[in-house]
Amino acid sequence: MATKTGQDECDAAVEAATAAETPAMVQTDSTSETVAPGKSSRKSKRKPRPSPRELVGPSPNDHTNLAIADIALRGGSFLARRAVEKALLGKKFAPSKASAILKGRTMGETMLHRTLARVAMTSIPGAIVVGGGLIAKTLYDRSKARTAQAAGEEKLADMAEDGEES
Repeated sequence: MATKTGQDECDAAVEAATAAETPAMVQTDSTSETVAPGKSSRKSKRKPRPSPRELVGPSPNDHTNLAIADIALRGGSFLARRAVEKALLGKKFAPSKASAILKGRTMGETMLHRTLARVAMTSIPGAIVVGGGLIAKTLYDRSKARTAQAAGEEKLADMAEDGEES
């Protein structure tokens, strides 16, 4: 008989043990350990696992559980974003300078990047526009590689100086 959860298997084992009138040996759990009648097992009985439908979260209030999940997901994505940004900058710069560059970003740059990401994620036309803009910017930067590289390094140096000051 195929069961969905371990809970069903435990229930079936308990029913089988109680159905027998006078068992010579009683099987206590899914392992091969058997115990004589009237004797207790060395292992303590575990509380049966709740089904996924019974799991409600750390709080009985659903609104609190949603807030906890939201904070955890946003915090995790923030840490992942920082790690990716440092890794991308770390290929070219020392880790201390990469951290200084990230700290030196202005509020306007941060808000612009978040807005672009939100527009790209909320709609297909937004993703096409933002993606197309990023492709156009990349192609433009590659065509003006020397000028763009010098300007980019100058801007990153300014950001690193701003990050070291704060």
